[in-house]
Amino acid sequence: MPAPTVVILAAGEGTRMRSRTPKVLHPLLGRLMVNWPVAAAREAGAGRIVVVGGPNRALEGQLAEGVHLAVQAEPKGTGDAVLAAATHVDHDATVIILSGDVPLITAEAIEGLAQGHEASGAPATMATMELDDPTGYGRVVRAPDGTVERVVETKTPGDASERELAIKEVNTGIYAFQGRAMLDALAQVRPDNVQGEYYLPDALVVMRRDGQPVAAHKVDDPTLTLGVNDRIALAEIRKLAQRRIHERHMAAGVTIVDPGSTVIEVDVELGRDTVVEPASFLRGSTRAGELCRIGPLTTLIDTELADEVRVVHSYLDSCRVGPRCTVGPFAYLRPGTQLEEGAKAGTFVEIKNSHIGTGAKVPHLSYVGDTDVGPHANLGASTITANYDGTTKHRTKIGARVHSSVHVSFVAPVTVGDDAYTGAGSVITEDVPAEALGIARERQTNIAGYARRRRPAKADGSD
Repeated sequence: MPAPTVVILAAGEGTRMRSRTPKVLHPLLGRLMVNWPVAAAREAGAGRIVVVGGPNRALEGQLAEGVHLAVQAEPKGTGDAVLAAATHVDHDATVIILSGDVPLITAEAIEGLAQGHEASGAPATMATMELDDPTGYGRVVRAPDGTVERVVETKTPGDASERELAIKEVNTGIYAFQGRAMLDALAQVRPDNVQGEYYLPDALVVMRRDGQPVAAHKVDDPTLTLGVNDRIALAEIRKLAQRRIHERHMAAGVTIVDPGSTVIEVDVELGRDTVVEPASFLRGSTRAGELCRIGPLTTLIDTELADEVRVVHSYLDSCRVGPRCTVGPFAYLRPGTQLEEGAKAGTFVEIKNSHIGTGAKVPHLSYVGDTDVGPHANLGASTITANYDGTTKHRTKIGARVHSSVHVSFVAPVTVGDDAYTGAGSVITEDVPAEALGIARERQTNIAGYARRRRPAKADGSD
């Protein structure tokens, strides 16, 4: 059989979200909602993935690479939405229909549905699930041979009998079709409803009318087919998705001390024996090697940590941190920062667009921006690189084994040679040669009796 085509319906505006952003473009743990089923379809081996969007083309440029966007010109129902993707459908392949607002569907569930559908030989297969409380869902009525006879809606009183209401098997809104049979059936669907829309389930009615069976494939985990209608549901699904991500990492050898206070987005990678302490947030394309310790109270965004890195109570954005480095507490590493092996960015240190060499240390109370720091240099407390002259940013170069004393400002562009020193309180505006001591400050002057002269004279004129 050809690889399945997966069509994801995502044209709805999602008015119950109360948002200017289309529902399926709301972010969910580092990935747009619509790209969750896209990722699952790709992992399941889909031959082609098509997302059906609305006429405003809000999804353009938002979909994962290689995904086709089909446009539903008017909001005329789910059947019409599938027809909008007809030019992308392989008539001889299985077609899986998913929804862009059902993000927890997995590759395993898609594969299981495709295999069950192909084994049944039926032109259509409906994914179903059993719920303890099926209120509000369409009930699946089975024929004596086990195929689907019909789906009974239950939205208004009188739609279903007491016997039908007692059924716990419900329609998930996920389907598998034989491509040609699906398109032939949809061509016969009519908008015979109050909304005047073409409904995809009506294609199943057409098939049954023509004597073709509709199979059922039961999904064991009902959370996989939960949909998002509002922000309350999105929050609940976020909890389920986060738990899935946490369990994947923990099963691979990562310790998450307090999962309830920890956010780890879907594309984050963590090595074995790494520990994530409470109240830590790992986002974007963050990667950490083995034996790292992250947190507590730490945020990593698009940041790469090598093995055995320790980051505590700090914020790192778009950085690279080498093996056995230490960061924090209260450090802020901004985009373009790179720490080589064994380097240190200590307490209340901010580093931006800088390269900190092997074993170099920026221990505390310092700002280092647009700077290259050589191996094993040590920058004293309150070291500042003044990199901006009001118009242009300039670079500071600090050589290997340089010892900067406390409260030193380097006014870029300036170069400090290897093994040089700078005196405390200096403002360095010129290059310091290798092995030299650079001092740039006024000499101290003590004025004797200064405090006595400031005291006001007494009324009798005495001191």
